[in-house]
Amino acid sequence: MRGRLPAWTATLTWKAGLFIVVMCCSLAAVLGALVHVEVTRQTVAAARDRALERLHDVSREYEAGEALPPRAGIDPVGLPPELRALAMSGQRATMVADHRGRPTMWAAAPADGKVLAAAVDYAQSARTINGLDNAIIGSSVLAIGGTLLVGAFAVTRVTRRLHQTATVARRITQGDLDARVDDPRTKDPSRHQDEVATVAGALDTMAGTLQAKLLSEQRFTADVAHELRTPLTGLQAASELLPEGRATQLVRERVRTMRKLTEDLLEISRLDSGREVVETDLHQLARLAGRVVRASGTPTELVVVRDAHVETDRRRLERVLGNLVANAHKHGRAPVVLTVDGPVVTVRDHGDGFPDYLMAHGPQRFRTGGVGSGKGHGLGLTIAVGQAEVIGARLEFREAQGGGALAVLTLPEPSAAPVPGL
Repeated sequence: MRGRLPAWTATLTWKAGLFIVVMCCSLAAVLGALVHVEVTRQTVAAARDRALERLHDVSREYEAGEALPPRAGIDPVGLPPELRALAMSGQRATMVADHRGRPTMWAAAPADGKVLAAAVDYAQSARTINGLDNAIIGSSVLAIGGTLLVGAFAVTRVTRRLHQTATVARRITQGDLDARVDDPRTKDPSRHQDEVATVAGALDTMAGTLQAKLLSEQRFTADVAHELRTPLTGLQAASELLPEGRATQLVRERVRTMRKLTEDLLEISRLDSGREVVETDLHQLARLAGRVVRASGTPTELVVVRDAHVETDRRRLERVLGNLVANAHKHGRAPVVLTVDGPVVTVRDHGDGFPDYLMAHGPQRFRTGGVGSGKGHGLGLTIAVGQAEVIGARLEFREAQGGGALAVLTLPEPSAAPVPGL
């Protein structure tokens, strides 16, 4: 298997830094090579001219029969064999070679069937070229380091703003619609905006528009529910005056359904507003679950594996468990079992189980359980999820082993030791 790269290699900072280093190294290598080649060519050409000029002077002295100066002679010791061969072929040539441990520029020419050669010290030229190479390498390293620091600073500023925008986007996803990036570049119209500022401004605009629409929908839901309560109260009072009969029972049943739906809508609007006040206290979970089972008026089996004390809002927790039990009886099949195992409470039925979309994405308001089934979970599970979030619990919907639906409510651990007698 191919090894995966570390997570930090996927960051924009690392990629930008690598790109800067590669580009700087490439540019330094190209410029360094060009400077090295040009300076070396000029240095070698100057040394070659000096060697040929010295060879010319030595040739005149040789033709005049005068004594040859030092570092010149016929077939001198140390003359490179390649240069000797070129001179014997009738050419005047030069070559750099080590002579007695020092770099030397040799110049040679044919003379009476032999080779007349002169040597010029090349050590200073060699030191010049080596010094230039070291200077090129040192300056390249400094330039790469400086460019990398400046580039990293510039890229970090951009990535920091991107991280801030991503953090705000995640907060909005989690329901914090008041979160904004508030990039100062988007506030001043005289300043030119870069791409990050454009994205931040678009995110803030989207969040503001979404918040306005959601608040409008919440106000609409709350207003509709409030307006419905008065006529429904009148309908219920009027239905009590009707003579007993099948039609009267149907009317009263529909009125009760409408009133329950109205109360559910009001509760949904309060949950959506995010301004619910939690009143916590320490409660014995098994006793609270037993009260929920008795209040439901259904044949629900209560199993206590391990009792626990939980610090929670009793009314909201009873609302959650009551909705889960009512949903299990309405859309599942008996037996329905409510189990307490420490801070975890489960409600299981033996019906067809929860729909796949509900287990994957949670309950959706008024959505039916299947195509053409005509059955849905209404607002009960939606309210249960909302109330669970308010008290800091986690509500999950699963498929039970052996078939059926399983709702798992995990409550937070109490922050203090249980109080005796509760």
